[in-house]
Amino acid sequence: MAESQEVAPAPAWDATSFRTGIERTVQDFVDLQAGWLDELGEDARRLVEHARVSVTGGKRFRAAFCWWGHQAVAPAADEEAQGKALLKACASLELLHASALVHDDYMDASDVRRGRPATHRAFEALHRENGWAASPTQYGASAAILLGDLLLSWSDEMLRTCGLPAERVLDALGYFDLTRSEVVTGQFLDVSAQARGTSDVTTAMTVVRYKSAKYSIERPLHIGAALAGADSGVIEQLTRFGLPLGEAFQLRDDLLGVFGDPEVTGKPAGDDLSEGKRTVLVALALDGLTGSDRVLLDTSLGRSLSPEEVTHLRGLIDASGAHEQVEEVITALTGRALEALAAADLRDEAKTVLRELAAAATQRVV
Repeated sequence: MAESQEVAPAPAWDATSFRTGIERTVQDFVDLQAGWLDELGEDARRLVEHARVSVTGGKRFRAAFCWWGHQAVAPAADEEAQGKALLKACASLELLHASALVHDDYMDASDVRRGRPATHRAFEALHRENGWAASPTQYGASAAILLGDLLLSWSDEMLRTCGLPAERVLDALGYFDLTRSEVVTGQFLDVSAQARGTSDVTTAMTVVRYKSAKYSIERPLHIGAALAGADSGVIEQLTRFGLPLGEAFQLRDDLLGVFGDPEVTGKPAGDDLSEGKRTVLVALALDGLTGSDRVLLDTSLGRSLSPEEVTHLRGLIDASGAHEQVEEVITALTGRALEALAAADLRDEAKTVLRELAAAATQRVV
């Protein structure tokens, strides 16, 4: 008779409670900033209020991967203060994310974010409602640029002042610096690809890696692990898991940008097509289409589209085989990430939760 194997207890991970803790931590930080910015008057108060809106809600994946990057190396200290300090460090990545979204919405001329007006659109509307002088469009652009900059500055401040040991925070800041440089450069690669109006899979995958994959999963894992004192070997193991998973995460996002339900995503149907995004999905579709179908998809990118046009373009992308190809790549990348995680010398509890987070990141509908 075979010996019974002891089953490891399920980890004490409550994703909903974690998101609530991150939300409270971020809002407390905004409250702290508002305390002195309030003295600057109504305009400053309005900027802070939009900062508050920008950091509200979301999936909090970056904070979660940071937390479990730490837990993969060493559990958080039992002291409540240490737990709060780690939560604050993780929450700093959500401020970075909010900054990127505010800037991204302006660069993509997006109208909405999470079902609400994008920052630049909200400030345009404010300008028009008040009948102010000069250009409402320029005012909205200026507000979005400055709000994104403010959130970026706050993200650095939040990590630096989190309360964890200074030498660990300094190590984490090295990865945080890389994160910011990568996401800014990746964003410019994306803007440049759209400006040229050309699509190829290699360029699109480079954008995927540097605009999103690294800062969404790989670097948060690194930051969390650095805060726990990880050595270079652990960092490399986390890269083998986090980088392919981050790429799969962004490819899922690209699919949702074309095929997602607006009622769920909070974005218009086919928004990536109207914004002219030269994604891996689009590059594969253009490779797979010929004649007038290829010309139609290519010339439709970056212009306002009716619901009927979006439906037709979705049909062309499906017919090209691109949709199925991207799903296959997501599956392959996720499989590679999970194999690396299984082989990694990390704490078992963390590996269990990281598998759950990998499924949530790559199988989501929003």
